Amino acid sequence: MLNMDFAKRVVIDSEKQDYQASPMAGVWRKRLAREEAERGHATSIVRYDAGASFSAHDHPLGEEILVLTGTFSDESGDYGPGTYLRNPEGFRHAPFSKEGCTILVKLHQFQAGDNTHLCIDTQNTPWRPGIGQLQVMPLHDFKGESTALVFWPAGTRFQPHTHMGGEEIYVISGEFIDEYGRYPQGTWIRSPHLSKHNPYVEVDTLIWVKVGHI
Repeated sequence: MLNMDFAKRVVIDSEKQDYQASPMAGVWRKRLAREEAERGHATSIVRYDAGASFSAHDHPLGEEILVLTGTFSDESGDYGPGTYLRNPEGFRHAPFSKEGCTILVKLHQFQAGDNTHLCIDTQNTPWRPGIGQLQVMPLHDFKGESTALVFWPAGTRFQPHTHMGGEEIYVISGEFIDEYGRYPQGTWIRSPHLSKHNPYVEVDTLIWVKVGHI
Protein backbone atom coordinates (compact mmCIF):
# COMPACT_ATOMS: atom_id res chain seq x y z
CA MET A 1 0.00 0.00 0.00
CA LEU A 2 1.09 3.57 -0.69
CA ASN A 3 -0.35 6.70 0.98
CA MET A 4 -3.59 5.01 1.98
CA ASP A 5 -3.84 6.65 5.43
CA PHE A 6 -6.33 9.40 4.63
CA ALA A 7 -5.87 11.03 8.05
CA LYS A 8 -2.36 12.11 7.00
CA ARG A 9 -1.37 14.99 4.74
CA VAL A 10 0.61 13.90 1.67
CA VAL A 11 2.71 16.14 -0.60
CA ILE A 12 4.51 14.72 -3.64
CA ASP A 13 6.43 16.71 -6.25
CA SER A 14 5.83 14.32 -9.13
CA GLU A 15 8.40 16.16 -11.28
CA LYS A 16 11.07 14.70 -8.98
CA GLN A 17 9.76 11.13 -9.29
CA ASP A 18 10.96 8.58 -11.82
CA TYR A 19 8.46 6.75 -14.02
CA GLN A 20 7.99 3.06 -13.35
CA ALA A 21 6.94 0.51 -15.95
CA SER A 22 3.32 -0.60 -16.03
CA PRO A 23 2.21 -4.08 -17.18
CA MET A 24 1.83 -2.67 -20.73
CA ALA A 25 4.86 -1.85 -22.90
CA GLY A 26 5.29 1.88 -23.47
CA VAL A 27 2.96 2.88 -20.61
CA TRP A 28 4.71 4.32 -17.54
CA ARG A 29 3.47 5.67 -14.22
CA LYS A 30 4.36 7.67 -11.15
CA ARG A 31 2.44 6.28 -8.20
CA LEU A 32 0.93 8.86 -5.82
CA ALA A 33 -1.44 6.60 -3.86
CA ARG A 34 -2.20 2.92 -4.35
CA GLU A 35 -4.17 0.27 -2.50
CA GLU A 36 -2.79 -2.83 -4.25
CA ALA A 37 -0.25 -3.49 -6.98
CA GLU A 38 -2.68 -3.64 -9.92
CA ARG A 39 -6.16 -3.15 -8.48
CA GLY A 40 -8.22 -1.02 -6.11
CA HIS A 41 -7.84 2.67 -5.20
CA ALA A 42 -5.05 4.37 -7.15
CA THR A 43 -3.91 7.88 -8.06
CA SER A 44 -1.09 8.17 -10.60
CA ILE A 45 0.61 10.25 -13.25
CA VAL A 46 0.65 8.03 -16.35
CA ARG A 47 2.75 8.51 -19.50
CA TYR A 48 2.01 6.86 -22.84
CA ASP A 49 4.92 6.74 -25.25
CA ALA A 50 4.05 7.54 -28.86
CA GLY A 51 2.18 4.57 -30.29
CA ALA A 52 1.61 2.89 -26.90
CA SER A 53 -1.70 1.25 -26.07
CA PHE A 54 -3.41 -0.46 -23.17
CA SER A 55 -5.52 -3.59 -23.40
CA ALA A 56 -9.31 -3.31 -23.14
CA HIS A 57 -10.48 -3.05 -19.55
CA ASP A 58 -13.40 -1.87 -17.45
CA HIS A 59 -13.38 0.31 -14.35
CA PRO A 60 -14.81 -0.98 -11.07
CA LEU A 61 -15.80 2.15 -9.07
CA GLY A 62 -14.85 4.36 -12.00
CA GLU A 63 -11.94 6.15 -13.63
CA GLU A 64 -11.19 9.90 -13.56
CA ILE A 65 -8.67 11.43 -15.96
CA LEU A 66 -7.17 14.86 -16.60
CA VAL A 67 -5.05 15.04 -19.78
CA LEU A 68 -1.92 17.03 -18.98
CA THR A 69 0.05 16.86 -22.24
CA GLY A 70 -0.33 15.27 -25.67
CA THR A 71 -3.41 13.44 -26.93
CA PHE A 72 -5.04 10.55 -25.08
CA SER A 73 -7.36 8.38 -27.19
CA ASP A 74 -9.76 5.47 -27.06
CA GLU A 75 -12.55 4.07 -29.23
CA SER A 76 -14.71 7.07 -28.34
CA GLY A 77 -12.37 9.80 -29.53
CA ASP A 78 -9.19 11.83 -29.12
CA TYR A 79 -8.69 14.01 -26.04
CA GLY A 80 -6.16 16.83 -26.00
CA PRO A 81 -4.50 18.72 -23.13
CA GLY A 82 -6.98 19.93 -20.53
CA THR A 83 -9.63 17.30 -21.27
CA TYR A 84 -11.39 16.03 -18.13
CA LEU A 85 -12.92 12.55 -18.34
CA ARG A 86 -15.04 10.48 -15.97
CA ASN A 87 -15.65 6.88 -16.97
CA PRO A 88 -18.11 5.22 -14.56
CA GLU A 89 -18.34 1.58 -13.57
CA GLY A 90 -19.46 -0.46 -16.58
CA PHE A 91 -17.52 1.67 -19.09
CA ARG A 92 -14.97 -0.36 -21.04
CA HIS A 93 -12.26 0.89 -23.39
CA ALA A 94 -8.82 0.20 -24.86
CA PRO A 95 -6.89 3.49 -24.57
CA PHE A 96 -3.88 4.49 -26.66
CA SER A 97 -1.88 7.51 -27.75
CA LYS A 98 -0.52 8.02 -31.25
CA GLU A 99 1.71 10.97 -30.33
CA GLY A 100 2.25 10.22 -26.65
CA CYS A 101 0.61 11.87 -23.64
CA THR A 102 0.69 12.31 -19.87
CA ILE A 103 -2.46 12.06 -17.75
CA LEU A 104 -3.49 12.33 -14.12
CA VAL A 105 -5.54 9.20 -13.34
CA LYS A 106 -7.70 8.26 -10.36
CA LEU A 107 -9.12 4.73 -10.20
CA HIS A 108 -11.70 2.97 -8.03
CA GLN A 109 -12.85 6.14 -6.23
CA PHE A 110 -16.42 6.89 -7.40
CA GLN A 111 -19.17 7.03 -4.81
CA ALA A 112 -22.04 4.57 -5.09
CA GLY A 113 -24.62 5.90 -7.54
CA ASP A 114 -22.19 8.23 -9.34
CA ASN A 115 -22.71 6.90 -12.86
CA THR A 116 -22.27 10.02 -15.00
CA HIS A 117 -19.92 9.80 -17.98
CA LEU A 118 -18.19 13.15 -18.55
CA CYS A 119 -15.93 14.57 -21.24
CA ILE A 120 -15.11 18.27 -20.75
CA ASP A 121 -12.75 20.22 -23.00
CA THR A 122 -11.54 22.73 -20.45
CA GLN A 123 -9.63 24.66 -23.13
CA ASN A 124 -12.98 25.70 -24.61
CA THR A 125 -15.13 25.97 -21.47
CA PRO A 126 -15.81 29.43 -20.01
CA TRP A 127 -14.50 30.37 -16.59
CA ARG A 128 -16.79 31.57 -13.83
CA PRO A 129 -15.94 34.27 -11.29
CA GLY A 130 -14.86 32.83 -7.95
CA ILE A 131 -14.15 34.45 -4.60
CA GLY A 132 -12.05 37.58 -4.99
CA GLN A 133 -9.79 37.35 -8.03
CA LEU A 134 -10.16 33.59 -8.47
CA GLN A 135 -11.66 32.08 -11.63
CA VAL A 136 -13.37 28.70 -11.33
CA MET A 137 -14.36 26.01 -13.83
CA PRO A 138 -16.65 23.43 -12.17
CA LEU A 139 -16.09 19.91 -13.50
CA HIS A 140 -18.10 17.54 -11.31
CA ASP A 141 -20.36 17.56 -8.23
CA PHE A 142 -21.93 14.59 -6.47
CA LYS A 143 -23.15 14.22 -2.88
CA GLY A 144 -20.78 16.75 -1.34
CA GLU A 145 -17.84 15.88 -3.58
CA SER A 146 -16.78 18.71 -5.89
CA THR A 147 -14.06 18.90 -8.56
CA ALA A 148 -12.95 22.03 -10.43
CA LEU A 149 -10.13 23.88 -12.10
CA VAL A 150 -9.17 27.09 -10.31
CA PHE A 151 -7.08 29.85 -11.84
CA TRP A 152 -5.19 32.08 -9.39
CA PRO A 153 -3.91 35.35 -10.91
CA ALA A 154 -0.47 36.44 -9.66
CA GLY A 155 -0.64 37.92 -6.17
CA THR A 156 -3.96 36.32 -5.21
CA ARG A 157 -4.49 35.46 -1.53
CA PHE A 158 -7.36 33.34 -0.23
CA GLN A 159 -8.79 33.47 3.27
CA PRO A 160 -7.81 30.82 5.84
CA HIS A 161 -10.26 27.91 5.60
CA THR A 162 -11.00 24.39 6.80
CA HIS A 163 -11.36 21.41 4.45
CA MET A 164 -14.61 19.63 5.27
CA GLY A 165 -14.20 16.16 3.80
CA GLY A 166 -10.61 16.86 2.82
CA GLU A 167 -8.97 18.49 -0.20
CA GLU A 168 -6.86 17.20 -3.07
CA ILE A 169 -4.83 19.48 -5.36
CA TYR A 170 -2.70 18.94 -8.45
CA VAL A 171 -0.69 21.98 -9.58
CA ILE A 172 -1.03 22.15 -13.36
CA SER A 173 1.07 25.29 -13.83
CA GLY A 174 2.63 28.02 -11.73
CA GLU A 175 3.32 27.60 -8.02
CA PHE A 176 0.79 27.14 -5.20
CA ILE A 177 1.87 28.33 -1.71
CA ASP A 178 0.59 28.11 1.84
CA GLU A 179 2.06 28.38 5.34
CA TYR A 180 3.39 24.83 5.07
CA GLY A 181 5.38 25.16 1.88
CA ARG A 182 5.66 25.96 -1.80
CA TYR A 183 4.28 23.59 -4.43
CA PRO A 184 5.54 23.93 -8.02
CA GLN A 185 3.99 22.55 -11.20
CA GLY A 186 3.44 18.81 -10.91
CA THR A 187 2.89 18.75 -7.15
CA TRP A 188 0.08 16.60 -5.73
CA ILE A 189 -1.29 17.52 -2.29
CA ARG A 190 -3.85 15.54 -0.33
CA SER A 191 -5.08 17.14 2.91
CA PRO A 192 -7.33 15.28 5.37
CA HIS A 193 -10.77 16.10 6.74
CA LEU A 194 -10.72 19.25 8.92
CA SER A 195 -7.23 20.28 7.80
CA LYS A 196 -6.64 24.03 7.48
CA HIS A 197 -4.44 26.36 5.48
CA ASN A 198 -4.10 29.93 4.15
CA PRO A 199 -3.10 29.64 0.46
CA TYR A 200 -1.75 32.25 -1.92
CA VAL A 201 0.24 32.58 -5.14
CA GLU A 202 2.95 34.90 -6.42
CA VAL A 203 2.65 33.98 -10.11
CA ASP A 204 -0.31 32.96 -12.30
CA THR A 205 -1.22 29.46 -11.13
CA LEU A 206 -3.70 26.82 -12.33
CA ILE A 207 -4.76 23.96 -10.10
CA TRP A 208 -7.09 20.96 -10.30
CA VAL A 209 -8.86 20.66 -6.96
CA LYS A 210 -11.25 18.12 -5.41
CA VAL A 211 -12.96 18.62 -2.04
CA GLY A 212 -15.40 16.75 0.18
CA HIS A 213 -14.35 13.22 -0.80
CA ILE A 214 -11.97 12.02 1.92
